[in-house]
Amino acid sequence: MTDLAAALRDLDEDRVHELVDEKLASGVSPIDIIQECHAGIIAVGELYASGQYYLTELMFSGDIMQGVMAKLDPLIAGMAAEGKIIGTVVIGTVRGDIHDIGKNIVVNLLRSNRFKVVDLGVDVHAESFVDMVRKTGAKVLGLSALLNTTYPEMKNVIDALKEAGLRDQVKVIVGGAIMSEAVREFTGADAYATDALQGIDFCKKVYGDPGN
Repeated sequence: MTDLAAALRDLDEDRVHELVDEKLASGVSPIDIIQECHAGIIAVGELYASGQYYLTELMFSGDIMQGVMAKLDPLIAGMAAEGKIIGTVVIGTVRGDIHDIGKNIVVNLLRSNRFKVVDLGVDVHAESFVDMVRKTGAKVLGLSALLNTTYPEMKNVIDALKEAGLRDQVKVIVGGAIMSEAVREFTGADAYATDALQGIDFCKKVYGDPGN
């Protein structure tokens, strides 16, 4: 594990930012920095699963990662302008749900795999998803949720895309531990994922993964 990954695992916020700044100054790619941070996030998740960390530590690691991304996002946007990014993905947790740990893992993984991600956050209204798909021209929209009460809202988002005339230009994937083929059929989504890697693979297929 790298020093940066270990610092994030240990929730040493000052050290994380110090190491990120050093890496940027020495010319390390933002994508490589994200990959190191992701290893730290994975380690935090393992500590949480084993009972050594609690929800407070899990949330704090997410806050640290958000601070890192605030530095890296402008650089990643520049890479996109240079054609180094595979494509754009819009993602968010649908209205009625405020869970974002799983979504944030997907966001970080997408970025480390050279995607530009527009993260709309949690409790996102259908209109916001539609507006961002229209604005960015993204070919993938990810709808995240942890509560099964949000199934109708996911369908509502997809119906709103149809009404806006945007459904044919974007592939929609619903994600979360509660997802299944039955949910995909009910919502009208193109795919579903119960873990982050499934979501990443779907995005790569949609964009043809020109980097591989």
